[in-house]
Amino acid sequence: MKYLCLVYLEETVFNAFHSHERHAISDEATAYCDKLQKAGQLLAASPLHPVETATTVRVRDGKTSTTDGPFAETKEQLGGFLMIDVPDLNDAIRVAAHFPAARFGSVEVRPMKELGCAD
Repeated sequence: MKYLCLVYLEETVFNAFHSHERHAISDEATAYCDKLQKAGQLLAASPLHPVETATTVRVRDGKTSTTDGPFAETKEQLGGFLMIDVPDLNDAIRVAAHFPAARFGSVEVRPMKELGCAD
C-alpha cells in the first residue's frame, strides 16, 4: 500500500536550531531515506523550499489567480514529503515516527489512491 507522509514543521523553530544541529537533522533524514530506499519502501522524498517561495493557485469562474505564500495561515508549514510503499498503516506510522522532523514537527500519514480506481 502506498502512503504519502507529509512533513510539517514551524520553519522558525527549525531555523532557530544552530547550523550544526540543522545539518545533523538533514544528514539523519538523508540516512533514514537511504535506509528506506534500500529496503524497497521509499518511492520518493524531498524537502521543500521555505514557505516564502510558495505560490497558491486558484481558479474561480474560469479565472486563475495566484497568491504568494501557502494556502492557509498556519503555525506549521509543509516542509517536505516521503512517498512510501509498505504493507499497512501500522508500518507507515512506524516509518513516520522515525523520521527526524517528527521530533519537533509532525508527519501526516495518508493512504494514496490508485488512479483508475473507484472511490
